[in-house]
Amino acid sequence: MLFSSTRKGGKSRKTNNGYEIIPPFLVALKEYMNKPTLIVLTGPTGIGKTDLSLSIAEAYHTSIISADSRQLYADLKIGTAAPTPDQLARVPHYFVGTLQLTDYYSAAQYESEVLKKLNELFQEKSVVVLTGGSMMYVDAVCKGIDDIPTVDNDTRQLMLERYEQEGLERLCAELKLLDPEYYNIVDLKNPKRVIHALEICYMTGKTYTSFRTRTCKERPFNILKIGLKRDREELYDRINRRVDMMMEEGLLEEARKVYPYRNLNSLNTVGYKELFKYFDGEWELPFAIEKIKQNSRIYSRKQVTWFKRDTEIAWFHPDSTQEIMQYIEQHLHKANIYSW
Repeated sequence: MLFSSTRKGGKSRKTNNGYEIIPPFLVALKEYMNKPTLIVLTGPTGIGKTDLSLSIAEAYHTSIISADSRQLYADLKIGTAAPTPDQLARVPHYFVGTLQLTDYYSAAQYESEVLKKLNELFQEKSVVVLTGGSMMYVDAVCKGIDDIPTVDNDTRQLMLERYEQEGLERLCAELKLLDPEYYNIVDLKNPKRVIHALEICYMTGKTYTSFRTRTCKERPFNILKIGLKRDREELYDRINRRVDMMMEEGLLEEARKVYPYRNLNSLNTVGYKELFKYFDGEWELPFAIEKIKQNSRIYSRKQVTWFKRDTEIAWFHPDSTQEIMQYIEQHLHKANIYSW
């Protein structure tokens, strides 16, 4: 079909009776329909994202991009429930096991690298699946990260040394003085967030808050968000059983291997930090295992709270596979209704 532009932003098309004006909103709709689609499958830890993401990817003969900030690390396979060799063989995965524990990595880097990979994948595929529960990583791809300055090595080293020598409580108190607005909303138990905010304050002389514009960036692809939910008791039972399964699969040995690197931020991770306390003699092993379960449940509640704020997410029970696939199909085939 041949189109030509009009002064008012619409287009015209040639018909048997001459030219017909196409309203601007229909032009925009067609452009929307011509974009590839990123299916975002998210939800709390232990909910059942892995199996469903594999089914969706296989149905559309496409790839999976992981949005799990800890599955990036090659040495943390068991404790992060990383895809197994069999699962990796079924569907191509990206951003799994690509980093060493000592590698610095941020949500901003993730955003940049995922967008580059998506640009490559969308050359051949009209659909790609992104799955994971790392809230900042999902938002980085869907909404974009604020343009916050890159921290130089000297500032980063200074803040890490201060964290090791003075502890998190002292750094939190300093953040309260330098950027009280961010202090009131940040997770004060998360060293990475507190340290990064202080790094920006020190390096730029400005508050971290001043760089947080929260402007949603436009993407060259459509985004379809699907969230998975279960009753709390059902989810907690799955989490508890998954921790037991991880222990049977060798989590204790995996944690022991990475124990020499325990002070790295990459290992400030549920499942490892509790076992480190066992290695240090602070806790008995049964107590450490119970703490893994408890902290996993707490983390799942934080994830649910975060994702519930996103009104673009359509929520389903993980067992509602047919309903989910129908929802995806309806989204992907809207273009047929408005074709011209």
